[in-house]
Amino acid sequence: MTRFFLAAATAMTLGLPAFAGEQYIDETGFAVSGYDVVAYRDLASNAIGTQQTAGVAGRASITAEYNDATFAFSTKENRAKFLESPELYAPQYDGHCAYGVSKGGKVPGNPNLWRIVDDKLYLNITTVVTGFWEEDIPGNINLANGNWPGIEGNDASGNKIPNFTSTAPDKG
Repeated sequence: MTRFFLAAATAMTLGLPAFAGEQYIDETGFAVSGYDVVAYRDLASNAIGTQQTAGVAGRASITAEYNDATFAFSTKENRAKFLESPELYAPQYDGHCAYGVSKGGKVPGNPNLWRIVDDKLYLNITTVVTGFWEEDIPGNINLANGNWPGIEGNDASGNKIPNFTSTAPDKG
């Protein structure tokens, strides 16, 4: 009988969503500095070692809530896609820098320093850090995924993104 209850408790636990830490929010008050996380899927992905195309600003009038944060979108269609599957579009590590997480910490992610790997959006903090991350993307993702459970519940980074000021979301 004890095994039955343990099995039932385990089954119920597996059906619950994973605990999420705090989403990184900068001075804009929006997740990903007000950039449209769905729009990254339509941007050309530049070769490793070259800077990615800039992200697409969301609009303050087209938003959705996820992980206790407000995400902005450039179109209502992108908002609808996000609402259908937010875990697909939201950045990994609650919008924190992927390389920083691989090193065991939470630092901000810059919305213009992005890469989609295995259908997941990753952000980094600076171009120098992006270079380190790109030296071994699979290895750094593996390290970050190993570190994340231990730091996910920590407070979100309160730091500013260096050399970056968001003009997003558009106010219209």
